[in-house]
Parts: sequence; structure tokens; C-alpha cells
Amino acid sequence: MKHLNITITGKVQGVGFRETTKIIANQMMVQGFVRNEKDGSVYIEAEADEMFLEEFVNWCNEGPDRSRVENVSFTEGEVKNYRNFEILKK
Repeated sequence: MKHLNITITGKVQGVGFRETTKIIANQMMVQGFVRNEKDGSVYIEAEADEMFLEEFVNWCNEGPDRSRVENVSFTEGEVKNYRNFEILKK
């Protein structure tokens, strides 16, 4: 089990990014959350086996159809044992 803190920039708000991320995370057995940030980016905390996380990060570089991803950065973090994947609204 591995934990990643992921920040995605570009045209990633108002394009269904969070909703699609939740669907993809559930398909890939990734737990954690996704939320919009004030600066226009999307922030994700994701936990899964390394193989699934690698695929998930690959998907983050694409995003949903209406998005335009410019950059995906991530750092490893401490595993928090999330039980599911949620969309957080501020």
C-alpha cells in the first residue's frame, strides 16, 4: 500500500474532473479523495497498491475529455488507510 499527494494543473475545474476521478479511482481500487483548490488546481490524496497508483497517475495526466491537463506533480505521503474515494467540496 502506497500513498500519493497529487496536484493537477491546467483546465481541470468545471470539466467534470472530480466526478470522473471518483469513477476511475473506484474502478482501479484507489482510496482517498479529490477536491478543487482555490488556485484552480485539483488536489488528490490516493492510496492503493503501487501498480494501481501508477495507472491512476497515468490517467490523471489525461483527465476527462473536456479537461486540459498541463502538469501532474505528486509526492509520497503517509498511508492513512482511507476506506473509499470521496469528492470533497470546500
